[in-house]
Amino acid sequence: MASRFVFHRLIQRARLSAAAVLSASAVPQVYAQGLPTLEDPSRGTGSGIMETLRNYGYDIVLLVALLVVASMFIGVCYHAYSTYSEIHTGRKTWGQFGLTVAVGAILLVVGIWLLTEATGIL
Repeated sequence: MASRFVFHRLIQRARLSAAAVLSASAVPQVYAQGLPTLEDPSRGTGSGIMETLRNYGYDIVLLVALLVVASMFIGVCYHAYSTYSEIHTGRKTWGQFGLTVAVGAILLVVGIWLLTEATGIL
């Protein structure tokens, strides 16, 4: 009687493991249907994995350069706004505000030019 119980438990475990394997193999297919495909880098995939990784690296460097320029722009805007607010309290003049905006614009142009040159080296 005990061997019959052990045999019955083995069959039950085999059925459970078979069901688990079947359900686990079906799950990736169900989830993979809704996933987007990986987009190719802007320079193309290249002839090998290393060239593809370099092209993805180039895109990452361009994104970081864009973030640097955006942070520069936000910094210039913040400084210009603080100068504008100090005009109303009498601490700064309109000439200082114009100088702040002009110097900030020049810094942005120089920063964009330098980052463009730097990404061109890649």
